[in-house]
Amino acid sequence: MTAVMDRVLDAKGLKCPLPVIKTRLALNKMAVGEVVTVLATDPASKIDIHHLCNITGNELVDASEEDGVLTYVIRRTEAE
Repeated sequence: MTAVMDRVLDAKGLKCPLPVIKTRLALNKMAVGEVVTVLATDPASKIDIHHLCNITGNELVDASEEDGVLTYVIRRTEAE
C-alpha cells in the first residue's frame, strides 16, 4: 500500500477513547484530500477507527498490524 502521508498521529500507549478522539480532532484540522496515518496500540481502536470513518464519511484507505502496532491510513473526504 502506497499512500501520500500528510500527517502522522502517534496514539501508541493511549487507551480508548483517546485514539479515536485524537484522530477525529486531527481530521477536523485537515483539508479534504489530505491523509493521516494513525499509529495505535489499543485493540479497541480496531472497532473505533472503522466506526469513526463510517459515521464521518472519511475513507479508511488501509489498516494493518505489525508487532502490536495498529496502523490506519485515513483520507479526509468530507468537510464536517
